[in-house]
Amino acid sequence: MKLNCVVVDDSSIQRMIIAKLVNNHPNLHLVGDFSNAIEAKNCMSVHTVDLIFLDIEMPVISGFDFLDGLKVKPQIIFITSKAEYALKAFDYDATDYLQKPIALDRFNASVKRAMDFHLLKKENQEEDGEHIFIKSNLKKLKVFTSKIKWIEAFGDYVKVVTEEDSNLVLSTMKSFEKDLSKDKFIRVHKSYIINIDKVERFNSKFAEIGITKIPLSRNKKEDLVRALAIA
Repeated sequence: MKLNCVVVDDSSIQRMIIAKLVNNHPNLHLVGDFSNAIEAKNCMSVHTVDLIFLDIEMPVISGFDFLDGLKVKPQIIFITSKAEYALKAFDYDATDYLQKPIALDRFNASVKRAMDFHLLKKENQEEDGEHIFIKSNLKKLKVFTSKIKWIEAFGDYVKVVTEEDSNLVLSTMKSFEKDLSKDKFIRVHKSYIINIDKVERFNSKFAEIGITKIPLSRNKKEDLVRALAIA
């Protein structure tokens, strides 16, 4: 599992150093690095971001001002050269606080803390998260919709592919579509319904979920672009 990250630091050298640390970490995915809060905020309105590496001292809009302007706050790891900000950083429920220059073992410890917190939060959400019941091999299974990657037509069945496994269910795509949230799931092809949150890349012909390329019907690309912009 990877956390989607952005790096916000007005120093291009520091930004490069942190971006390199993020790119080298197996549990982090760099969505973008930015020299100011406005660019970062624009990126976050389009992409899902789990973690921000945030410089506190920046011209025009400081790291604290940037957070004050966010409606939804991801996890924050503050980065600064001054120790006196530490206390204020924890008023913002920061996951951690790194001092420049950043040591690799200290960076890794911070990321581990963010990962642990993310997994804990996910487990708590899933306990009462949105779910559906499916009948597969005469068993009734509870499936959390957040874990569904895609649904695929399979003869008289539909194949429900989740993060853990896949199950064949005697059903039609149409009736399955009715049980799923229209905000999170979209029919992109007569044989495929996908979870918008799981799409990593797409072009005019395919949406990519992990290593799987899912075909897009000609008229469905615009629907997907719209859905991803809202998600």
